[in-house]
Amino acid sequence: MSTLRLKGQETTLSVISPAGLEQGIGEAVKSLTVEVKMDIMSEGYLGQTTEQKDDLFKGIGGSITIHMTNADFLAFTDGVIARSQRRTSAADRYSINTTLAYPDGTRSRCIIPDIFFGSPKMEVGSREDYVECSFDFEASEMRNLFNL
Repeated sequence: MSTLRLKGQETTLSVISPAGLEQGIGEAVKSLTVEVKMDIMSEGYLGQTTEQKDDLFKGIGGSITIHMTNADFLAFTDGVIARSQRRTSAADRYSINTTLAYPDGTRSRCIIPDIFFGSPKMEVGSREDYVECSFDFEASEMRNLFNL
């Protein structure tokens, strides 16, 4: 018997604005990548035959790609630029929430608070292509909630 696996259609994603509202990515999310950033430290010592290892947590990173359906992404980009230029309060915080609904009926939620953005991008590939927007993000932490 095969094991049921989680598919993209069983996930929801939202970017939460400083006002606590869903912000600027629409419903046509093409992909989400989340990376737990880790470094492996290695040090060799006299009298030992192999190096000793340790790991170091370096935060969270990722990217989101959407197909543009309205002007919300442009408004979102304006807010991100305003924060980066300190035209709004530095206390303005964005977060990413994604809910995973597993085939067995259980759910979990990943919350990435206080995210910072790389360069938002908009690509118009050709006449036949959807307008694609993407941005990279980084944060200091991610919280996971299980069995919702």
